Amino acid sequence: MAAHTHEYPATIRPPGAAAKRKMDATVHFSMRLDLCGRPRAYRRMSAPDADVIIAGAGIAGATLALALSRAGLAVTLIDPQPFEAQLAPTFDGRASAIAFASFRLWRTLGLALDLEPHAQRIEQILVTDGHTPGAAAPRPGSAYLRFDAEEIADRVEGEPLGYLLENRHTRAALARAIAASDVTLLAPERVAAVAFEPGAAKVTLGDGRVLSAPLAVGAEGRASIVRQAAGINAIGWDYPQAAVVATVRLERPHEGVAHEYFLPGGPFAILPLTEQRASLVWTESRARAAALKDARPEVRHAHLQRRFGEFVGEATIEGPVFTYPLALQLAERLCAPRAALVGDSAHGIHPIAGQGLNLGLKDAAALAEVIVDALRLGEDIGSEAVLERYARWRRFDNVMLAAATDVFTRLFSTDNAVVRAVRGAGMAVVNRIGPARRFFMEEAGGAVGDLPRLLRGEAL
Repeated sequence: MAAHTHEYPATIRPPGAAAKRKMDATVHFSMRLDLCGRPRAYRRMSAPDADVIIAGAGIAGATLALALSRAGLAVTLIDPQPFEAQLAPTFDGRASAIAFASFRLWRTLGLALDLEPHAQRIEQILVTDGHTPGAAAPRPGSAYLRFDAEEIADRVEGEPLGYLLENRHTRAALARAIAASDVTLLAPERVAAVAFEPGAAKVTLGDGRVLSAPLAVGAEGRASIVRQAAGINAIGWDYPQAAVVATVRLERPHEGVAHEYFLPGGPFAILPLTEQRASLVWTESRARAAALKDARPEVRHAHLQRRFGEFVGEATIEGPVFTYPLALQLAERLCAPRAALVGDSAHGIHPIAGQGLNLGLKDAAALAEVIVDALRLGEDIGSEAVLERYARWRRFDNVMLAAATDVFTRLFSTDNAVVRAVRGAGMAVVNRIGPARRFFMEEAGGAVGDLPRLLRGEAL
């Protein structure tokens, strides 16, 4: 009499494949039944500790963990920082411009109630060459760009150009969602080493434990241990600049308008936050940035007020001032057998376009979709054939945006008169061509191209 195995409906995962596993599990058994349902044979096999192990519980890594867990996978998330430490106001002083497509991802994962009270809609973006009167001036010059959400409202279901969110609020919302999910969180715990075998990735922790999974994901930043262990090189260079970041309270309402000025030292951005505040991102040479950070409050305020002008009234710094050195880094590959990279482990770009975090969230959404679809087809999620689908999907977008931000940084961080004239003429032309403006707005909103389902607001 022929033997058969139980088959499960497509919506139900086989026992043990996605169920929560104990961290000390070492073996499980696969049972075959005859036609009468009697046990026929057992086959002993090693049990992985998770379907996916993610190194790095930053915004991109935590988002990926949550997306995979919501789809029924067993996920282990590892980070060297205590999770609560990421929530402190002094841990990360940045605010991020979140494309409306990226915000759809978080909405779909159930984070909207936590995030929306802190999310400031961006209704307009005014970009100005710093040597000419800007778009906010009574009589603006010609070298500026004005992007208005109303121009594309009918094409994007009334979405704004994007949202401004302080990273600390995003981290807090993700932390609460992770705590309420089935994700196994190991923090503080560091990844000491990773070995890639034909059937599994073996992750050695700082305390000596070794965990295994079909796939290990590097989301731990530019010095990614997963990337290095997988033999993936990175290319890039430092910029002679640093970003000075602070939160300021404004005397006058900002009305959801973001301002960016291109100055010889680098861009100067005023990004609207909730509660009549703004995030200041002031790019200068590293020496000047250090001097600004360490300057006496009254000296720093005087410099700040000269940069801001008078259209927002008095601007007062609230909280600490941070500096971040700027650099470009791009992984030569996004995957290897049993390994994949997302976020800053895969790419680190200049903040001139405010798209760095959005790239990482697109990575997370695309990788989650590839993994879930492959698992439903019964494929090995850590195989090179599966992971190459993810790499093909994300490679072009990542490389092109990294190249574009590098070109823009060099083009707009110079005081050369000829370059100023050319870029001013280019801005004036784009500002006068409606279709070009609308394309750039939709591109910045993440609505262009082959979007992962989560970025379209669809669950996996």
